[in-house]
Amino acid sequence: MRRKTLYVSDLDGTLLQPDATLSAPTLEMLNSAIEDGALFTLATARTPATVAPIVENLDLRLPAVVMTGTALWDKSSNAYSDIRYIDNDAAHKLVDVYRKMDFPTFLYTLRDGMIHIYHLGKLSGIEKTFMDERSHNPYKIFHVPADGDSRLPEFLGDTILFYGMQPDDHSSATLRLTSEIEGVRAQKYHDFYGPEIGILEAFSPLSTKANAISELARRAGAERIVAFGDNMNDLPMLELADVGVAVENGIEEVKAAADIVIGANTADSVAKFILEDIKREKENS
Repeated sequence: MRRKTLYVSDLDGTLLQPDATLSAPTLEMLNSAIEDGALFTLATARTPATVAPIVENLDLRLPAVVMTGTALWDKSSNAYSDIRYIDNDAAHKLVDVYRKMDFPTFLYTLRDGMIHIYHLGKLSGIEKTFMDERSHNPYKIFHVPADGDSRLPEFLGDTILFYGMQPDDHSSATLRLTSEIEGVRAQKYHDFYGPEIGILEAFSPLSTKANAISELARRAGAERIVAFGDNMNDLPMLELADVGVAVENGIEEVKAAADIVIGANTADSVAKFILEDIKREKENS
């Protein structure tokens, strides 16, 4: 009897093309696999605001892991579940550190199914662009004044994420302090802004792609997990997976940790691997 397998893929740099879209061949292969009964979903650092347009034509029947494991999000109902909030006291301590370090950052809260975003400090050019590209979106509301420094709610126990992008040395110095706060998981990495900009995030310690995938696998009754990634925040889910798969364009740390390295994201490698794996599982059952 074929094992029930959950296939989980990161988006940027893994499943998506460089223009942040799903290619026509990948869409066709994934939709075919899902129609045939395959369990497939996504695990991304993105919020539903930018995931929704990407997966508009994808027959995504399982909830997606969003915001690096902060929550599960159901495309069909736009409902969140398994939400991992930062403790109220820990969130206030984080605010104090960011203000002490003069480190501008966005603060995300999730209330009544809607993401509310605030900002600490003066907005940089990158942050203004980031906000402009995400404003007027039905999945989130920005509460950011012209000077950039929001008036925060007194209660921060519904905070899910702090997200900042600043010069790399500033991000590294701030990371050291945020990492010392009990009840916080902080991380820094580089992404599409290049190596000069360090992206600094802070979550609940329970907010990982691996934890969210474990919950999703339990719900789906999956006996086996195959996960695909390319960057540092994918490491926990690759370690959790029965088969951890890195794309060829992934960073060296991820490729070294993976069980298998496949082709690049530009070659529809994830979708091809899934179809081949399904075929092998059928032949071996």
